[in-house]
Amino acid sequence: MRRSVLFAPLLLGACGTSRRVPPRPSSGGADLSCVPYARDRSGLALRGDAWQWWEAAAGRYRRDRMPRPGSVLVLMRTARLPQGHLAVVSQVVSTREIRVDHANWASGAAKGRVARDQPVADVSPRNDWSLLRVWYPRVNGYGSSAYPAYGFIHGVAA
Repeated sequence: MRRSVLFAPLLLGACGTSRRVPPRPSSGGADLSCVPYARDRSGLALRGDAWQWWEAAAGRYRRDRMPRPGSVLVLMRTARLPQGHLAVVSQVVSTREIRVDHANWASGAAKGRVARDQPVADVSPRNDWSLLRVWYPRVNGYGSSAYPAYGFIHGVAA
């Protein structure tokens, strides 16, 4: 069990792609990556892998480090998230916690699925949402990894 918890984040590499994740036979073709899910939920007309959304939004949409319901959280590309990741803010709980809806954050049987109202904690030293811990439903906790974030894209023209 411990080994699967340690390797689960390594399987997240496809979460940031703008393509649909290839469906598994048991899924009925329902697998989805975070990019089309975030685009559909937010209405933002952006393309590319998740990490590319931050620059793509420049001059088109408002961007900052303050979460708001409906805004899109953009995680940076890292070794563990080679295409980054996107999530739509469903609720601001406090200055250090939000809830998000996102697709393809999990691994195993939950890979490619939508997770709703999942906690995200700001663990940045300056409380500026630049470093985050994301809830893993499979382990029912945040896990040990912290992910750098660009910030939030809001569905309001710049």
